[in-house]
Amino acid sequence: MEKWIHAFVPVHKVLIVEDFEPFRRFIFTELQQRPECHVVGQAFDGVEAVERGQELKPDLILLDIGLPLLNGMEVARRIQKASPSSKIIFLTQESSPQIAEEALRLGALGYVVKSQAGRELIAAVDAVLRGQKFVSGGLEFAENAPAQCHEVQFYSDEAVFLRSFTRFIAAVLRAGSAVIVVVTKSHQDSLRQSLKAEGLDIDRAIERGAYIAVDADETLSTISVDGLPDRLRFFEDSTGLIERASNAVGTVRPRVAFCGERVGLLWAEGKTDAAILLEKFCNELSRVREVDILCAYPLLPGQKEQPAFESICAEHTAVSSW
Repeated sequence: MEKWIHAFVPVHKVLIVEDFEPFRRFIFTELQQRPECHVVGQAFDGVEAVERGQELKPDLILLDIGLPLLNGMEVARRIQKASPSSKIIFLTQESSPQIAEEALRLGALGYVVKSQAGRELIAAVDAVLRGQKFVSGGLEFAENAPAQCHEVQFYSDEAVFLRSFTRFIAAVLRAGSAVIVVVTKSHQDSLRQSLKAEGLDIDRAIERGAYIAVDADETLSTISVDGLPDRLRFFEDSTGLIERASNAVGTVRPRVAFCGERVGLLWAEGKTDAAILLEKFCNELSRVREVDILCAYPLLPGQKEQPAFESICAEHTAVSSW
């Protein structure tokens, strides 16, 4: 409930969620310019943020995206269930239009890039408390965003798998981007040999972090709960890998590539529902992060005629089958 200053000015309860102490102090200092903003709590990670939000039910939440334990997007979803009247301003280093759009789609009213917070934070607070949207200047939205690329390769033998993944990875590395390769250990070895045969210095790419190999079996276990992929675990795992790959590229808005066979492993075990669920998570990821994705599925005779085949194809922007 709002308090009042001099019986005219409402006082709004504010929760600050930021894990970097110097920036948290900056936010607090900026808010002191607005006596109607009363900081009632601070949180340093995502789990604590949800607890404090549910407990305090603040009027305004200033929320980082890259938080430990639980990312800011998931924090926003959980808090809004318990305190739907809380207004949210995301404060983040992420200047991606796709992420900004996702934040606003979640119900946030404000999105401020940290590098612009010095001149925009108070303006954002004022606008959002009036019920208006505020987005950092310079962000360009969907009409200028890179097209989503989420392709699938169905393969009838190992040679097709190796050829398609080698071609995909080689193109990414030669373009100066980074790639995350989520395959079985046996495929990791064969892919490295194939890429070296193409003249690529894979050892160097691994050393600088542009080629990140992850065991598909192990990570599938990590992101799953009760036999199904878990959305939160998937995003935490994927975001960490993307950050590592982005650092290797070193450009302002790096585009990272994923190629993997976790969905293929689920398909091969007859877990079609789990595979489709994971594909939906991949589509969501490609909308909020600048990633290109290639998935691989083993294909047996007669499977093209199954309804599940069409369902999987429908989750992709392009389909290849050999």
